[in-house]
Amino acid sequence: MAGVLRWYQARLAARPVLTQSITTAVLFATGDTMAQQAIEKRGLKEHNLARTARMAIYGGAVFGPGATLWYQFLQRKIVLPGRPNLQIVARVATDQTVFASTNLFLFLSSMAIMEGSDPKKKLEDSYFNALQKNWMVWPVAQFTNFKYVPLQYQVLMVNLVSLGWNCYLSFLNSAPSGAHVKNPTYPPDV
Repeated sequence: MAGVLRWYQARLAARPVLTQSITTAVLFATGDTMAQQAIEKRGLKEHNLARTARMAIYGGAVFGPGATLWYQFLQRKIVLPGRPNLQIVARVATDQTVFASTNLFLFLSSMAIMEGSDPKKKLEDSYFNALQKNWMVWPVAQFTNFKYVPLQYQVLMVNLVSLGWNCYLSFLNSAPSGAHVKNPTYPPDV
């Protein structure tokens, strides 16, 4: 196990964006698989591989590189010397107002485009519900991440926490349009 960690650290040092992108693709696909198998109980015969591939593509092509560069930006630009907790609160606030809202918009839009459906409809049906749930989960997770996790591991930490979140997003994205309007508890809270 120590050898795997050393190998991963070497890849992070040599090619951080690529390494985080590949890691994110794998973990987004894992989150979708969890949604299909553990929540939706599809079974292996009914597993939607195209859906899993779309999640992997988004994770690897958009979220992985975006989050890697974003966390580097936060580390460089939001600096409050002598005020470490306020600095972390400022990073979390910026992350949740700028990155989270933009990422959710990109996720729902790109999933709709890859599925051949209407991005505007997907956003109308799901965006604010998902953003509200995001703000119930991620501020505490990001505070912990920014405070205790070294920069080079922050995307990995988010990806590990995101297994459950990506499971939720995959489930939300696969829900029929307008489903949350008919039943206010749908999709389920994370």
